[in-house]
Amino acid sequence: MSEFPQVSQQSVKNDILSGLTVALALVPEAVAFAFVAGVDPMVGLYAAFIVGLITAIFGGRPGMISGATGAMAVVMVSLVAQHGIQYLFAAVMLAGIFQILAGVFRLGKFIRMVPHPVMIGFVNGLAIVIFLAQLGQFKVPSLAGGLEWMHGTQLYIMLGLVLLTMSIIYFLPKLTKAVPSSLVAILTVTALVHVLGLDSRTVVDFVRTMSGDANATLAGSLPTFALPDVGFNLATLKIILPYSLILAAVGLIESLLTLTVIDEMTNTRGHGNRECVGQGMANITCSVFGAMGGCAMIGQSMININSGGRGRLSGITAAIGLLVFILFGSSFIEMIPLAALVGVMFMVVIGTFEWASLRMIRKVPKHDFFTIILVTCVTVAADLAVAVFVGVIYSALVFAWNHAKQIYATSHTDKDGAKVYQVNGPLFFGSVSHFLELFDASNDPNTVIIDFAHSRVSDHSAIEAIDTLAERYASRNKTLHIRHLSPECRRLLQKAGNLVEVNMLEDPTYKVATDVLG
Repeated sequence: MSEFPQVSQQSVKNDILSGLTVALALVPEAVAFAFVAGVDPMVGLYAAFIVGLITAIFGGRPGMISGATGAMAVVMVSLVAQHGIQYLFAAVMLAGIFQILAGVFRLGKFIRMVPHPVMIGFVNGLAIVIFLAQLGQFKVPSLAGGLEWMHGTQLYIMLGLVLLTMSIIYFLPKLTKAVPSSLVAILTVTALVHVLGLDSRTVVDFVRTMSGDANATLAGSLPTFALPDVGFNLATLKIILPYSLILAAVGLIESLLTLTVIDEMTNTRGHGNRECVGQGMANITCSVFGAMGGCAMIGQSMININSGGRGRLSGITAAIGLLVFILFGSSFIEMIPLAALVGVMFMVVIGTFEWASLRMIRKVPKHDFFTIILVTCVTVAADLAVAVFVGVIYSALVFAWNHAKQIYATSHTDKDGAKVYQVNGPLFFGSVSHFLELFDASNDPNTVIIDFAHSRVSDHSAIEAIDTLAERYASRNKTLHIRHLSPECRRLLQKAGNLVEVNMLEDPTYKVATDVLG
């Protein structure tokens, strides 16, 4: 992917309009996640601007939108509650450093190890999480305090406006694609509510409900530079290090998985390691400008892609548009009905969920389908990072179990009376027990040859198994010969002292795939 591609006026227009649409959708999300983390709404809005701008410029995936996210907010809340917001800024700074190091050491390539069923489960789980998050907009303050579900006329108006928004987004592209349908839907519903005087909650109502301040507003000023007000010592490091590691991991996992999803949607390729560096730079900048940090946002990224945003200009426009709204247009943003934004996010849910996965039960192995369900459920019940780790570990265990059963050996006696075992299949920690059962040291002749030409010795457990087998034959005064073993294994096995024959000409050299694309 070229860093400075030739762009047409049409692509510039699409990027700008889709970026403005995303900027509108970022407002309630950033505010909500700020309250989740236990910080002021402006801390979340500043993060949406800073992270969005820096990753749009320096990140590895044009068209991907980043900002304050719920996955990172739930990690932050405990730190803020126990130690205050300044320690949060310090933790975000250290997390950013870890993320940059991940990019420098090219760790972004490990996202390729995430199996496709885990990816599907991740996407489905996030779609459900986005859907459930929107249900909170159907609650209003009750007379007894707290929140209660809407009912009566207010509920019907809310549902009607949501359906109208979704209808515009769905049908308008069939008539014209000159402007993003999401932007048209938001503007149309906003105008309809205020012209007809409909009783519909707006963005400012949401902010005031979340903050408990009847005079709260989105109006703000430019963020100012200030280092985190903490002692830069081991005591501080001890407090923030666990949070920083989790924040860095969660941020990179969500960002790299979102990058992969957009790659598949656009049939292009982003750069994982560059995205790690971009995310790290963004979080370090957040820490010195009073912002809570963040990572990629799959919901807003889907809005951007579906609205025609493909280039870096779309992300830059979204970030700058958000800042302009904060500085000069807060009164207009506060007028937007929540129903319009909920309708946009519901369409994101519909477009994000892999509906084809519901039909996979008869088309894919049962363990793959179970992986999809498992990751989806864990994403909803816990969080993204835990879900991905669980999915990868489960997939790895299933892979190991299936391959452990594939090792077998055929045998014959050569012209010299030696018994030759031809081993087939991978030899690794999962298959060593079955491997050792393939040989009959007690009844075999005095000379035994094991040929590994059709086998792969994969790990230290495999080497130990071969060593154990050699000792079994040696204890019975029998000679064991090893053929077609890799040089690395041969050097370690020579410690056994009884391997007297090794075919040097036909020994394989194992190669390890390297990261060449970043």
